[in-house]
Amino acid sequence: MERASVIHKTASDQRPPPYWTDYEGERRAFSWELARHALQGLPGGGLNMGFEAVDRHATGALRDHIALRFVARQAPALDLSYSALARQTNRFANVLQGLGVGKGDRLFVLAGRIPELYVAVLGALKNGTVVTPLFSAFGPEPIATRINLGAGQVLVTTDVLYKRKVKQLREQMPSLRHVLLVAEDGGSTSEPGTLDLATLMRNASDEFSAVATQPDDPALLHFTSGTTGTPKGAQHVHGAVVTHYATGRYALDLHPEDRYWCTADPGWVTGTSYGIIAPLLHGVTSLIDREEFDAERWYSLLEQERISVWYTAPTAIRMLMKAGAALADQHRWPALRFVASVGEPLNPEAVWWGKEVLGLPIHDNWWQTETGGIMIANTPAFDIKPGSMGRPLPGIEACIVEHLEAEGEPPRVRLIDTPDVEGELALRSGWPSMFRGYLNNEARYRKCFDGDLYLTGDLAKRDADGYYWFVGRADDVIKSAGHLIGPFEVESVLMEHPAVAEAGVIGKPDPMVGEVVKAFVSLKDGYAPDEALRLDIMAHARKRLGAAVAPKEIAFLPTLPRTRSGKIMRRLLKARELGLPEGDTSTLEGGA
Repeated sequence: MERASVIHKTASDQRPPPYWTDYEGERRAFSWELARHALQGLPGGGLNMGFEAVDRHATGALRDHIALRFVARQAPALDLSYSALARQTNRFANVLQGLGVGKGDRLFVLAGRIPELYVAVLGALKNGTVVTPLFSAFGPEPIATRINLGAGQVLVTTDVLYKRKVKQLREQMPSLRHVLLVAEDGGSTSEPGTLDLATLMRNASDEFSAVATQPDDPALLHFTSGTTGTPKGAQHVHGAVVTHYATGRYALDLHPEDRYWCTADPGWVTGTSYGIIAPLLHGVTSLIDREEFDAERWYSLLEQERISVWYTAPTAIRMLMKAGAALADQHRWPALRFVASVGEPLNPEAVWWGKEVLGLPIHDNWWQTETGGIMIANTPAFDIKPGSMGRPLPGIEACIVEHLEAEGEPPRVRLIDTPDVEGELALRSGWPSMFRGYLNNEARYRKCFDGDLYLTGDLAKRDADGYYWFVGRADDVIKSAGHLIGPFEVESVLMEHPAVAEAGVIGKPDPMVGEVVKAFVSLKDGYAPDEALRLDIMAHARKRLGAAVAPKEIAFLPTLPRTRSGKIMRRLLKARELGLPEGDTSTLEGGA
């Protein structure tokens, strides 16, 4: 079916009236200083992310309003009001104080979407403790790597995850002083070398005053994978809460009466910024489903929980599309008024599917771990160009640039003013949630900037109407189901298999999850490239990395293409896999 290139909005698409309907006027009037005035702040001018998300609501008109609603298949729903959440997070902050953990110390959380995770994140922030969420599907090696890189002192996890993924490597994490366990059966734990969180919480006071953090004090440490070396730790500050608030208003149009559902796992930056913090800042009720994706269940939750604003991922949308419109037709969701998506580019077909099946188009948006918040978005009041990631939000100045110097030189770029010309997407520095550094890697951080321009590493173009269009990535990072996967980390684990001599990893386009990890390996002498060995290598990778990160496909090659300096040419592997032009092979080992 032929479709229009633009989805035009009407008044019926906008209920309640969106916060902004004058794009240029709102951008001209906006300032980050004014945006901060919407928050309360601490006495003496401080700013604390946990206080703004919870405490400023806990004694006011929203004190009995539901903040978090947890649902699961085999358990009754659990509702936490803003006042109850304040008491629980106060208890957790006091637990940390009792352990000698304070401002600037680092806490890691490794768990599914359980109440204790949310209480730990918010309580730690109130305590001034830096929080790092970990994806619960990670294998033991990625977990240990990140805790060691971040010098994590406290880990909050479940007894089951600890036994499966942490205990075996505990002695290899020397900074880890305290492990606080949540019993998955609802009881208590007595695992040697750990503490039972439920017992600590019962014995802690529910009175606590947020630590006097300043806007530039560290709050969150999010790890994001690079193409080489170890994962990069992007550091964010308490002042980022201003961006979380502003983007919750402009990009997600959150109103206090909304019932909101962000499906992102808290181990992903979206699940922290927009699954925990932003909705609480706006006083909304957030639904948190503890189960994995199930199309029938998701449609039922949208209907039964009267969800009004839904923030999800392209992978989930494609899975719903695959389940068929007939399943959707069995449900009604009159409360649903806005659907947004992030994680990877959303193809036009999915945007139109939302319009035709859900009754609402899907609003794509763009941001990165490094930006800390949504930068470019399709928003409620404005027309959508399906396939576009939208236009910059108030306070965000975006542009397209081209590089003028050869690779390896300090970045120097020139603005591209002509519409529809591809280049690198860049953002003018100054928004509050901009990352303040890569942990222990100042040189890598400096390379991200040319003057006051942050170079995103994403290739894009801007059309004549100011809409931005994603083209591709300038590096080899693999994005699968919204998760960023560094090839080097996967290659390193593959190389540990006794049969593997060398390994190269690429992202292979996949209609469901965006990209799947495909590995190319060459074998050591004495090993035959048969199916049994392929399955054994895949099992090894899944055990060490977890199913989300491990390769979905493995191909055997006699040798891998390398540069003369010994670097595996992933670009060449990908070009050959996809039948694309191989480009310059002058640096290839042995010549072209």
